[in-house]
Amino acid sequence: IAKEVAKLLEMKAQLGADEGKHKFVLKTPKGTRDFGPKEMAIRERAFKAIVSCFKRHGAEVIDTPVFELKETLTGKYGEDSKLIYDLKDQGGELLSLRYDLTVPFARYLAMNKITNIKRYHIAKVYRRDNPAMTRGRYREFYQCDFDIAGQFDPMIPDAECLKIVHEILSDLQLGDFIIKVNDRRILDGMFAVCGVPDSKFRIICSSVDKLDKVPWEEVRSEMVGEKGLSPEAADRIGEYVQLHGGLDLIERLCQDPKLSQNKLAKEGLGDMNLLFEYLTVFGITGKISFDLSLARGLDYYTGVIFEAVLLQQENEHVEEPVSVGSVAGGGRYDGLVGMFDPKGRKVPCVGVSIGVERIFSILEQRLEASGGKIRTTETQVLVASAQKKLLEERLKLISELWDAGIKAEMLYKKNPKLLNQLQYCEDTGIPLVAIVGEQELKDGVVKLRIVATREEVNVRRESLVEEIRIRTREC
Repeated sequence: IAKEVAKLLEMKAQLGADEGKHKFVLKTPKGTRDFGPKEMAIRERAFKAIVSCFKRHGAEVIDTPVFELKETLTGKYGEDSKLIYDLKDQGGELLSLRYDLTVPFARYLAMNKITNIKRYHIAKVYRRDNPAMTRGRYREFYQCDFDIAGQFDPMIPDAECLKIVHEILSDLQLGDFIIKVNDRRILDGMFAVCGVPDSKFRIICSSVDKLDKVPWEEVRSEMVGEKGLSPEAADRIGEYVQLHGGLDLIERLCQDPKLSQNKLAKEGLGDMNLLFEYLTVFGITGKISFDLSLARGLDYYTGVIFEAVLLQQENEHVEEPVSVGSVAGGGRYDGLVGMFDPKGRKVPCVGVSIGVERIFSILEQRLEASGGKIRTTETQVLVASAQKKLLEERLKLISELWDAGIKAEMLYKKNPKLLNQLQYCEDTGIPLVAIVGEQELKDGVVKLRIVATREEVNVRRESLVEEIRIRTREC
């Protein structure tokens, strides 16, 4: 019997191996995608704009591992903790893929006893979410974070974070946007005066956070039906969370008979008033809305919170507007570092995360709709030959250009036709062609052709590098 069973198992294994060959599916895992040269060119441009803004504001750059000890991430994200990817135990440590860049940053500060840093971090994060890839929602995606850690006077770093969001969204020209701001202390004070038990603050906060996606009626029924809040408390919350405005609303709430009696709300409103003063100096209040429905469901926020939202895109090229929701968010989290510090030492922090995947979705769709071409290389010049048997001369010239830091290409053929070489430049957007021919070699010159205008000029060999630099600066 054992022999027969072994035979059958062997046959099954062979069948399984054959089946595998036929069933092999070429696809990326759910919630992920490949990025070809065109997509990467769009991404690199956006990253360049974001990084240059972070650097303009004096940030240093750090990196952290893609996975953390599971206990590092546990209990930091509220209801979203269920979206953390846990890894199989591979050697005595329970690990999880990072969910965001903020908690690893707080761990890094506590571990290295850093009390003062302004840093940015651009890296991939992972969420076991239901992907909606058309709207830039993935399971693996990039975050671009900027954070200021340290004890400073109130609202100065917070105002700078909002200025950074304003600069980046303006620079990327994504269309009209609004940055909603609120404060966790105002929310908690509001919950207290509305009769929400302390134990339910965080879960009610998560419900309020859904107001940008679903109507108030649905949020109310979730609070009452699923989370056990009294209908009266839910109705009182409803009166507040539908308010939004500017300094006028802050002043009105300071006079509110209930809120003005709550210590937390009073602190939050005082800081919000200060924040708007600084934002007025920066000249960006036209894009800022104090919005009481903004909650941001993450557990670690302690003060100011904000979220940038793109407004309806009116675009003649796109039949349906691109609906992407929030494109940046952040806030103040003064207690997170203390959770990791053995002595509980707190390092106040405020930061912002740019939702680059959603931004990329808009930029890609916009380019597709307009039919615009995008260059996928930065090649400045193609080294070409006009006659046969000049491969060595082309290799010699291209080597000189590479050594001088010029971005150059040539076709990998011994004797390419000049027409094919020129066509390659047209197809790929290379602006210049450096042509070597027998006469040019005798005269010690190179014929430089401007692809767009088809104009040709003879340039002394020793002046070629400088001429290419001047002409590509103009392109």
